Amino acid sequence: MTIDPITLSVIQAGLQQVCDEMDLSFSRAAFSPVIAEANDRSDGIYAAEDGALIAQGAGGLPVFVGTMQYSTRTLIEMIAAGTVAAPQPDDIYIVNDPYLGGTHLMDVRFARPFYRRGEIFCWLSNTGHWPDTGGSVPGGFSASATSVEQEGLRLPPVRLFKQGKLDTEIYSIICSNIRVADQRIGDVKAQAAALMVGETRLHALLDRYGDETVRAAITELRARASAQMQQLIDEIPDGTYRSTAWVDSDGVVNEPLAIKLAITKTPGHLTFDFDGTAPPCMGPMNSVLATTLSSVYLAMRHIFPEVPISAGAFEPLEVIRTEGTFLDAQYPRPVSGCAAEVSQRIAEAVFAALVEPLPHRVTAAPAGTSGNFALGGFDPETGRDFVMYQLSGGGYGGNADHDGLSNGCSTIGISKAPPVEIMEQNFPVLYHRYALREGSGGAGHHRGGLGLDYEIELRRGDARASFVMDHGRFGPQGALGGEDGAPNMVEVWRGGECHVPEHLSKEQDIPLTAGDRVRVRTPGGGGYGNPATRDAQLSAEDARLGRTR
Repeated sequence: MTIDPITLSVIQAGLQQVCDEMDLSFSRAAFSPVIAEANDRSDGIYAAEDGALIAQGAGGLPVFVGTMQYSTRTLIEMIAAGTVAAPQPDDIYIVNDPYLGGTHLMDVRFARPFYRRGEIFCWLSNTGHWPDTGGSVPGGFSASATSVEQEGLRLPPVRLFKQGKLDTEIYSIICSNIRVADQRIGDVKAQAAALMVGETRLHALLDRYGDETVRAAITELRARASAQMQQLIDEIPDGTYRSTAWVDSDGVVNEPLAIKLAITKTPGHLTFDFDGTAPPCMGPMNSVLATTLSSVYLAMRHIFPEVPISAGAFEPLEVIRTEGTFLDAQYPRPVSGCAAEVSQRIAEAVFAALVEPLPHRVTAAPAGTSGNFALGGFDPETGRDFVMYQLSGGGYGGNADHDGLSNGCSTIGISKAPPVEIMEQNFPVLYHRYALREGSGGAGHHRGGLGLDYEIELRRGDARASFVMDHGRFGPQGALGGEDGAPNMVEVWRGGECHVPEHLSKEQDIPLTAGDRVRVRTPGGGGYGNPATRDAQLSAEDARLGRTR
């Protein structure tokens, strides 16, 4: 079937709109600030045959662009093999198993088969970051975990909703293994409702244009995305480009982990080879294969943002399986740091390798950490336990056109830090500081953006703090002669004395009492180009405003 360009464009926008409405519905209805305010979630449409990505919400986390495709395909394969119960209309599966195409345990996926004329036309799926899934520390970010069981409850694909009704037995098992379980029903219903919104909107789109026309459009959009990515890849001269990125430590062994990357360009094709990367680590900084693949995909999305989000965009990208490294975690390796931290080191390695052949498209390294800070305890004023999860921004790298953005969201997503007022309203904390971190951007012809400087006081009760961050040992890399950005800094003030984590950006179970404070200074972006060539007026302004070190 031949589709005219206008109809193709309208259907493409319609599929995107379905996903955007699911995103919006999910955030508006969720209880947890990390979803409702920070938008740590994503929704998408996936092919019935192989789970291939058809469309994803523009407001969803880019790191989920590959993992949700992978996990949907795995679910389809397990249903075909008979290891997972076959679906019925209005069923919704829940899964968070990292080794089946996930990220860390806190990213919980729902998948709903979309039926059309009695057959599965596609799958609707979403992911939301739950603030707690059990494990040894509140929030799930166990910096010294040595097995995935210490990180929380691991769920294989099971039908949480059966023909539209919540399975209360499965739900009770989940609630019996997580903290602040009474608050999860709001997130569960929001996540399920978002998929119902998607179903309604997708039926309307199909009713308007017809099933066969939409099917043909999906096929054509996938082919065009592949062809466009191939064209853009050909901007890169043939050859092999190498880089190294470093993870501070795994949280258990205080030694850096190397990510070695060689990218080979041939006509219309890129091969990513991580040979030489560090072996599997003891702590939680292992990455499952799905997250490793997704990290490469999202890095290329940063470089070539004009390519539509579709499985076709990934077809010219070949990632050689990273067996025997910490980028291909196998059970029971802990993985809580994979989605938020290791993924950003992988993207940084891609940027560092391609900045030379694509200097006008690739930036210096961004802050590259989500700043995962979890605080869990008991609030005597409300008489209830709480789990607070704080993510934070940092500086973007400078680029060929301008300085880096200050306090931007992480490389892997568009999640924003929840408003201070919302956090103080929901948890027994007081923010004493929330400001740009002056002087944190790396110097360059275009300097890196500034990181964030915030300080939180526990107002009442007792709590435990945990951090799984990165870039505390090494600042974000400068590019083409630019200087590195300032590294991450964490300080915990207890009884007037300052405690700095041994692993700089990782530690767990730090006891706090009322009046204790936590201060975090996130990294600035790397500088781009020789600082000596920076415009004199811009340099003077930087010095006057305290932007430089």
